[in-house]
Amino acid sequence: MTPPRKVIVHIATSADGYIARPDGNLDWLTTRPAPAGFYGIDAFMRSIDTKVLGRKTYDASRRLGATFDSKTRTIVCSRHPRPTDAPPAVEFTAEPIDVLVRRLRQSPGKDVWLMGGGDIIASFLDAQAIDEFIISVVPVFVGDGIPLIARRHRHVPLSLQSTEKFADGVVQLRYVVNSPV
Repeated sequence: MTPPRKVIVHIATSADGYIARPDGNLDWLTTRPAPAGFYGIDAFMRSIDTKVLGRKTYDASRRLGATFDSKTRTIVCSRHPRPTDAPPAVEFTAEPIDVLVRRLRQSPGKDVWLMGGGDIIASFLDAQAIDEFIISVVPVFVGDGIPLIARRHRHVPLSLQSTEKFADGVVQLRYVVNSPV
């Protein structure tokens, strides 16, 4: 029997815990020369077949020139209607997170990459719908911005599975999310 699909957040943060500047700018991240293998993202991409994005991340990705095709399933969580210019391969859903994740976990396939900002990550975390975090900590302070997880009262224990240090000072942490206490 194959294990159930995992929902994994794979993301980069500044050393002070921000995933973007207040306006969404990623200059502190995108101007860095990346090492060969791009911090293991190629191997990670082979382990997934579905991406779940928040609407803000989807819109920002489109502005940055991202294309979406049918090779990897893309689901956008949004309360707003599907944009008329959305690629046909992109699915939009307003279903509750627990329903979406249950449906994904019950269907065959590889793991799921949850891509998004602090709000959607917090919502999935609060719904107990995240299995793992892979966090690449970039050695820079940006001082202000969009936090990794939107601030709310919560206590979610994590178990460190591995660490990896790259020559450019990036440290990648891999955590499993434990059941909340």
